[in-house]
Amino acid sequence: MGFAGSSFQYPCNYFHDGGFAALSVKDITTKANINRGTFYLHYKDKFDLLDQTLEEVIKDIEGIILKITALSTADFADTRIPTAIIVRLFQYVDDNAALMQAIMATKGNYALQSKMKKLMWSNIFEKNCISLVKREKMLVPGEYLASYIASAHFGVIQEWLDRGRQESPEEMARILVNITFHGPLFAAGIFS
Repeated sequence: MGFAGSSFQYPCNYFHDGGFAALSVKDITTKANINRGTFYLHYKDKFDLLDQTLEEVIKDIEGIILKITALSTADFADTRIPTAIIVRLFQYVDDNAALMQAIMATKGNYALQSKMKKLMWSNIFEKNCISLVKREKMLVPGEYLASYIASAHFGVIQEWLDRGRQESPEEMARILVNITFHGPLFAAGIFS
C-alpha cells in the first residue's frame, strides 16, 4: 500500500505521541511528501486509510494462516511443519511491528481479531479444512474453541509486541506451539 514515487507506506509510520487520534491528513501528507489531493485520490480520510491498511494486513495474515489449514494429520504430528508456518506469522509481525502496534492500539485490533476468528471458524469447522478436527469428538462447542484460539494467539502476539519483541520469531513460534499443542496448564508446568 502506498503511492508510487513517495515515501508513503503505512499510517503507523506517521503517528506521533498523540497516536492515531491526534494524527491529521496534513501530518500524513507532509511526512509522506505528497499533496493532499493525491491522498484524497486514494482515501476518503485517515480512517479509510486505516481500514484499507487493515484489509491488506488481514489478507497477508490470512495467507499465512491458510497454509496451516492445508496441513494433514501427519504434518501436525511432526510439529516442525506447523512451527515453520507460525515462524512466518511472527516474522510478518516482526517485519511490520510498527504497523501491528498501531493496529492493536486502534479499532483495528478488534477488527483483526474478529476477522481471524471468522477465518478459523470457517476453515476449521465449516469447511473442515483441518482433517484432525472431528466435531463429534469435541469437548466444547466449536465457536468457543475458535474464539479461545484466536484470542489466545492474539494475546501472545500483543504481549510480544508490548515487550519489545525480545524473542526471535522462531522462539515465539516454539512458545505458541507449546501452548497450543500441549495446553496452558502443561506450558505452566502443572502437567508434565
